[in-house]
Amino acid sequence: MHDGFIYSLVLSGAQAGSSLSPEQLDAWDPKDGLLWLHLRYRHKKARHWVINSGLNKLEANALLAQDTRPRAVLAGEGVLLALRGVNLNPNSAPEDMVAIRIYADKQRIISTCDRELQSVKDVAELIKEGVGPTTTGDFIVAVCERLTHRKVEFIDKLEEQLSELEEQVVSGNVKDLRTDIAELRRQTVAIRRYLAPQREAFTKMISDQFSLLNDPERLKLREINDQLIRTIEDLDALRDRANVTQEELLSQQSEQLNKRLYFLSLVSAIFLPLGFLTGLLGVNIGGIPGANDTWAFVTFCGILVSLVALQMALFYRFKWL
Repeated sequence: MHDGFIYSLVLSGAQAGSSLSPEQLDAWDPKDGLLWLHLRYRHKKARHWVINSGLNKLEANALLAQDTRPRAVLAGEGVLLALRGVNLNPNSAPEDMVAIRIYADKQRIISTCDRELQSVKDVAELIKEGVGPTTTGDFIVAVCERLTHRKVEFIDKLEEQLSELEEQVVSGNVKDLRTDIAELRRQTVAIRRYLAPQREAFTKMISDQFSLLNDPERLKLREINDQLIRTIEDLDALRDRANVTQEELLSQQSEQLNKRLYFLSLVSAIFLPLGFLTGLLGVNIGGIPGANDTWAFVTFCGILVSLVALQMALFYRFKWL
């Protein structure tokens, strides 16, 4: 396909599953079957085609908008959708979700994105194999189903990752865990930012106002929406577990710090009187007891040892050790 066009596929009719060339696209007629065009909206030629595709200004701007929030709105005889999918591209953060914008009516479907979306690729492969959606409603349901399925897979991976972190916290292996838990919490917050409005978009599409979906398609979309709701609940539970794990980690680190400070306090308590005595007898003035006695040093060391023993006994008595 020419620059800016990712897919140009016919979903129904005699040419179902085939990809149209630029010349065939220019000569396409709605009677030839349902057409799906998937474009890279940042490309100059794709933007020019969308602007001159016969859509009104609102619909064209929605397909070319850079920053979108999941939503579903009626647009004349069609529908405008803005959805988000997990970013599975190499060297990308999955929580940096990829946006797809869709305008769909009974004759054609136009979708745009900037980065590759695996869910859209899956749908395109099904269409090419002749087992993909053949109606507009079926196409919308297929895209929503795969977007939700990818989210479920990613949430499952996050749960496995959190379980491993919880085991490390319980086992006491807390090195570098604080950063890992903080990153996991950040991912859950970033994903949930788009899941809630996407759930609202699915709920709106289920309503009778969206005539592009028939009853079986609407029922299937309701099941997908229920799955998305469960995913959001799992994500909330995951976030709560991450909070508890982080609190447990901070508690363990605080306990370790208190133990070290307690040990240093005991050492200081032991050596405080010893330091006082050695400092007092170490002054270089006349009148120091035992200055001329050969056994004075040995006696003084014995007194220090006895003092340490007395302190240790007192510590054990008061259960400080």
